[in-house]
Amino acid sequence: MAEAQFRGTTAKQLTTTIGQHLDAMATENPEHTALIVPHQGIRWSYREFVSEVDRFAKGMLALGIQPGDRVGIWSPNRYEWVLTQFATAKIGALMVCINPAYRLYELEYALNKVGCKAIVAAESFKTSYYLKMLEELAPELSHCSPGQLKSKKLPHLEIVIRMGQATSAGMFNFGSVCDMGRDNESARLAELAVTLQPGDNINIQF
Repeated sequence: MAEAQFRGTTAKQLTTTIGQHLDAMATENPEHTALIVPHQGIRWSYREFVSEVDRFAKGMLALGIQPGDRVGIWSPNRYEWVLTQFATAKIGALMVCINPAYRLYELEYALNKVGCKAIVAAESFKTSYYLKMLEELAPELSHCSPGQLKSKKLPHLEIVIRMGQATSAGMFNFGSVCDMGRDNESARLAELAVTLQPGDNINIQF
């Protein structure tokens, strides 16, 4: 029998956090293209991309999302998905990727299993109407203020952020969250940039 051999990667692991590495890329190559999303008309340089990531990161801090909190994402490929991944990493939160094909009972299980405090959701994809399913699971959204959800079926979930330009009862609009960060959040983001560690978890996938 041939002897099995294991060879690890020759590439060195990063000794910086995802946020630190992204900032370094933006400093070194500010005008290089970082993100292209044709169906949304997005083409951002690293300078523009980091600016948008930081806006959303500060907005989440303003909402009370803290290191260690779980933030669900339920969406097809969109620029908001990418911003959410890097922004949660920058504030030490964990982005929880919800399978885009999940139905009600699967969504309920995933959100409760990891205790999602917030979720960022697209309106719909193909035959899946994400916001309607969230409203079905948490009918309390219809009469609560954004960020104040108290749901019987989703007891950990407090914050729902919807993508797109429209607004929905009990939910924040993605763009409005990006506008919430102020000086306090800027200072907190700078503090987290030097206190988070490369080995910190940033992602949970369903």
